[in-house]
Amino acid sequence: MAQQKNKTARVAALAAAGGYLFAATTFVPGPSGRHVSAPTVATLSAATMLAPAAHADEIRFAAKKLADESYAFSTQVDWNNGLFMNQPGSFQPLAALKAIDKMIVMGAAADPKLLKAAAEAHHKAIAGALSSPGSGAIAKENWQEINEALGRVIASVPESMVMDVYTSVSAITDPKVPAYLKSLVNGPDAEKAYAAFLDFKDVVKKSQVTAARTPPVLTENPAQAGISSAAKKLSEASYPFLKEVDWLSDIYVKPLPGTTSQQVLKAIDKAIVMGVAMNGDLLSEATAAHHKAIGSIDAKGVTSLQDYEA
Repeated sequence: MAQQKNKTARVAALAAAGGYLFAATTFVPGPSGRHVSAPTVATLSAATMLAPAAHADEIRFAAKKLADESYAFSTQVDWNNGLFMNQPGSFQPLAALKAIDKMIVMGAAADPKLLKAAAEAHHKAIAGALSSPGSGAIAKENWQEINEALGRVIASVPESMVMDVYTSVSAITDPKVPAYLKSLVNGPDAEKAYAAFLDFKDVVKKSQVTAARTPPVLTENPAQAGISSAAKKLSEASYPFLKEVDWLSDIYVKPLPGTTSQQVLKAIDKAIVMGVAMNGDLLSEATAAHHKAIGSIDAKGVTSLQDYEA
């Protein structure tokens, strides 16, 4: 947890990108008698395209239908509401870290090239949101492109990984949140969007992989030969300081004073753009290091020196 601020920044784009789909699962209760595994599409913004071409086309068509049925609902959401910058339930730092870890594991299993494509779709949509200071709504075309990208994301990772994320996020979300969020929009429109979402989920599930991608094992690039030794030196010098920080404080989940939602979104967009420019395999390696570090944290949220260095 000592690196929680960095992890949170990396996951921020993921959370923002999946915001609508997560909202769709929380606004409306599942129809009676129908198995609701809508979370299968709800929580990931790291995208891959491992599905067969035929299924890919099905996802594209399903995304259009979802956009047609849900866009009205999306425009009723006040995306600039500071509510979305707050924790969704009681403060549970270690449980929240567990949820972040599940996101990291799922993201590491995604295809870097498709992650890049999905990130670019979100960057394009954010440009529209920043030009709509009133509600933060985006164009329908962007809405459809994001839904399609997220659908390919979910199809690229095993259902178990997606459900791990959903379950861990649910554990830190107050059960009253769904009803409250639904009260902020037109109920029938939310229900219509949710029904379309379930149909979209069924299409995506048809092409979902059963085995996760194994990230490649990388050797150090000669051009970066000094980074390992520099990281060791930095870690040894800063570890005593790191142990003195209260990583279980709630200050890390509080909005920065005087910061607006649009300013936060702009910062997230910059993080997305930077991520797009990075080497995908190196990002996967970094996520694996964070996952390992989370596994060694103590009761105070401090990871081991070895994992901190990595």
